[in-house]
Amino acid sequence: MTKIQMTTPLVEMDGDEMTRILWRMIKDELILPFVDLKTEYYDLGLKHRDETNDQVTIDAAKANMKYGVSVKCATITPNAQRVEEYNLHEMWKSPNGTIRAILDGTVFRAPIMIDPIKPVVKNWTAPITIARHAYGDVYRCQEIRVQGPGKATLTFEGADGQTVTETIFDFEGAGILQGMYNKDDSIASFARSCFNYALDMKQDLWFGAKDTISKKYDHAFKDIFQDIYDNEYKDRFEALGITYFYSLIDDIVARVIRSKGGFIWACKNYDGDVMSDMVSTAYGSLAMMTSVLVSPDGNYEYEAAHGTVTRHYYRYLEGEKTSTNPMATIFAWSGALRKRGEKDDLPELMAYADQLEQACLDTLNSGIMTKDLSLLAQGIEVTEVNSEEFLKAIRTRLEALLA
Repeated sequence: MTKIQMTTPLVEMDGDEMTRILWRMIKDELILPFVDLKTEYYDLGLKHRDETNDQVTIDAAKANMKYGVSVKCATITPNAQRVEEYNLHEMWKSPNGTIRAILDGTVFRAPIMIDPIKPVVKNWTAPITIARHAYGDVYRCQEIRVQGPGKATLTFEGADGQTVTETIFDFEGAGILQGMYNKDDSIASFARSCFNYALDMKQDLWFGAKDTISKKYDHAFKDIFQDIYDNEYKDRFEALGITYFYSLIDDIVARVIRSKGGFIWACKNYDGDVMSDMVSTAYGSLAMMTSVLVSPDGNYEYEAAHGTVTRHYYRYLEGEKTSTNPMATIFAWSGALRKRGEKDDLPELMAYADQLEQACLDTLNSGIMTKDLSLLAQGIEVTEVNSEEFLKAIRTRLEALLA
């Protein structure tokens, strides 16, 4: 078989633990036999990040800005235990957070649906994509543990010498205090990424916050979204027959539960963190959740939504063949290759990505599954397999589709 050609390389970001093992298996079994793969490789494994003082993560993000499309393996964000385990120089930041900050991107997460696993919410017949604003808010807050009575104030000292001070609370005893922030330009980038992705996917965009209570903070999100939509995107949305609307987060949640799915749900940072887990669980499994980071200027980074599957990795090191689900990682590769094909006008590469995903879905719908999915499947005879056997079953179907 003549291999499918590429013209521009993908930025390839390797990762850690069991997902790193699956990464190589997926390439060897499902990609390299069929595609003349061109990548610019970056090793984001924790040891190499430590050896380079995390410069490799910065270099990988800048390469994404250069080439426009990357595919990333799951990586470890170290805690104190990991610092000791890997003998690290320091507790390095989340690679995903570093890449998001450099690209100024928004994270979009969507479930992979299959026939034998029905969502817990029975009327969800199409995927719901969560768009998370991955900047600021509680994730970059400052906190104080108040030990006794006193006045808490919020003060802004302007560069022009003007000072604004508001009383937060007069404490009569012990308590807690938190201050958080966001930036107009980050919110605007979030909005444009959401609008662009909705146009790309040809899906409606919903956005909710709590502007009735947070009359400045959340209201700023509402106003910036609406202004950008009215002045930059409204005509294009209407031409495609898709819609954007804002409502209170309470109303949005109720609408989501009653909906059939098939739309993009834009969330502030914390809302997106929580709701993406809720949605992925309701659809079946976090191992079936895709993730793509989109910058406002149209750069894409594809990965799985889950972590490095540490428990399976330790069992793998002991010689056990694990039944680790590789679906979201496969779809990271297919998504990146499809986008590379779109940008480079390579219909054969785009078709290969479609066929790879179809081979995965056909395999699962036939009942061949890893352990996590076999426990959820209904109305079908299941054959539980390990990861290696699962990938070989996908390859058999992929070869038939390509032929």
